[in-house]
Amino acid sequence: MVENQTTTSKPTRRTGEARRVRTRALVLPQSLSVQHLAELTGQNPIDVIKQLMRNGIMASMNQVIDYKVATLVTNAFGIPTTLAEPAAKPAVTVAKSAPEDESKLSPRPPVVTILGHVDHGKTALLDAIRQTKVADQEVGGITQHIGAYQVEYKGHTVTFLDTPGHEAFTAIRARGSRATDIAVLVVAADDGIMPQTVEAIDHAKAAGVPIVVAINKMDLPGADPERVKRQLSERDLLVEDWGGDVISVELSARTGEGLDDLLENILVVAELAELKANPDNPATGVIIESKLDRKRGPSATLLVQDGTLRVGDYMVAGNVFGRVRAIADEQGKPLKSVSPGMPAEVMGFGSLPVAGDHVKVVPDDRTARSMADAQDKLRTAQKAQARALTLEEVINQIDAGDVKELKLVLKADVQGSVEAVQQSLEGLTAETAKVRILHAGSGAITESDVLLASASGAIVIGFTIGAETSAERLANRMGVEIRHYDIIYQLIDDMQQALNGMLEPVITETLVGRAEIREVYPSRRGITIAGCRVTEGRITRGGSVRVLRDGKILHDSVIASLRHFREEVNEITNGSDCGVVVQGYNDFEEGDILEVIRQDRGRS
Repeated sequence: MVENQTTTSKPTRRTGEARRVRTRALVLPQSLSVQHLAELTGQNPIDVIKQLMRNGIMASMNQVIDYKVATLVTNAFGIPTTLAEPAAKPAVTVAKSAPEDESKLSPRPPVVTILGHVDHGKTALLDAIRQTKVADQEVGGITQHIGAYQVEYKGHTVTFLDTPGHEAFTAIRARGSRATDIAVLVVAADDGIMPQTVEAIDHAKAAGVPIVVAINKMDLPGADPERVKRQLSERDLLVEDWGGDVISVELSARTGEGLDDLLENILVVAELAELKANPDNPATGVIIESKLDRKRGPSATLLVQDGTLRVGDYMVAGNVFGRVRAIADEQGKPLKSVSPGMPAEVMGFGSLPVAGDHVKVVPDDRTARSMADAQDKLRTAQKAQARALTLEEVINQIDAGDVKELKLVLKADVQGSVEAVQQSLEGLTAETAKVRILHAGSGAITESDVLLASASGAIVIGFTIGAETSAERLANRMGVEIRHYDIIYQLIDDMQQALNGMLEPVITETLVGRAEIREVYPSRRGITIAGCRVTEGRITRGGSVRVLRDGKILHDSVIASLRHFREEVNEITNGSDCGVVVQGYNDFEEGDILEVIRQDRGRS
């Protein structure tokens, strides 16, 4: 990218570095690493990183930044730049699939994922099904190696995915894979709907899969299934007993009562879905999980969705390829082939594939390698150019007729606020689109919220509440926008204008740094000093600051004083201790979080 620049160099006496006089604009690509930017500009990489830090951006030498961020550095050095013309996309030949011959299709087993609250008996239910309904009974029951298994019931096979919960369920969907046909929602009869139950319902609804409700723990004295059904109706899940279309089964995983009813109803739902596949096709499927074994190398749990996978097949999963060396079932028994709807452990990948990646069998090694390389380049480009789905983009999609819904994930400080904001948002209307709230709950924004937004193309809204650090990092990595509001009419106004395609310029926030309050020091002048440890980024005197406690925003102000020991300083970086005075606020407690933010004006 340097052929369009003309430079002359003159060594300086102090450092021996070249002083460059640029007569043409430096042509930069859409994305490049910090190290590459330093080389193109002739600057020390440390100086480039310092310039990025001054703009509130923490980046290492190998981290990729986009053109807009790079110009912040080049402008500081007085270097004019232009954006390189986008390179033509490599031609990828995709064979058009012919319409499937109905005569070659045969029924396949339904794939079931069990979701619900952490202590409502998901594991007990899975164990009960495994112990009593395994396809091949053996002494000691079944030993689960691969996170998935099959059961046989009345001549029919059902595949269960033993995922940790709705986060994993949605993480796979976030990569464009629908691995589940039916979601079984487990609710304890003595406990009712809990926060994780609500999240599981919302994640299953967003995925568009049928839901079967398993009302567990019916053997306990406090069991009240009618209360559970009433609470389900409040979440728009009306069970058949109440005139709805959602199947509910009352059971006890501990005693085994109701297990047959659950499996029978799963088969009914599967029959209505008419799940079919062609076993004669080259295999396609999805990676459920993967692991690295020191002796056997990379292995992956693979769910075959169509075709038949055989030992010796060449396969591609995302940017990873290989040849099937061995296949094993959930008991570790070797297999020669895997049919549609069947899970198996597959060995032969060159490296670990990612959960959610599509798997495809190809004719030969050359094709596998070519497809994996193309996918690797595509992912690198997407990662470098990853950006959030913003309200501005939603507006454009609504105007183009591509989107009919403004999807939101809503979090607020307390349940009362959640209900008030949700009711106001659901009342918004426009000719071209409507608001759809995928999930609403109280408490800080979590990774689960970000995963749901990523998988569904939604925006996360925080009302008087902050986000967990891990959730913010995940949002940045997955390209999910989190918008914070503390005034309800501003939130409602923004969403209404977004629906109408008239969103006004707003102030967007970028996290500059975060510090945790370790000690609190009251002073003689009635001013409280917060003794802090900077845990991320940098803290600057005069910077806009937000005080959070348990994820809730307590105060917005500016940093009036910043000290390192007794010395007044302008900036404190990650890992250092400091004393902070926040203008107009003294009610600090140990464990409170200070977030310094930079505000920019723009559409989103």
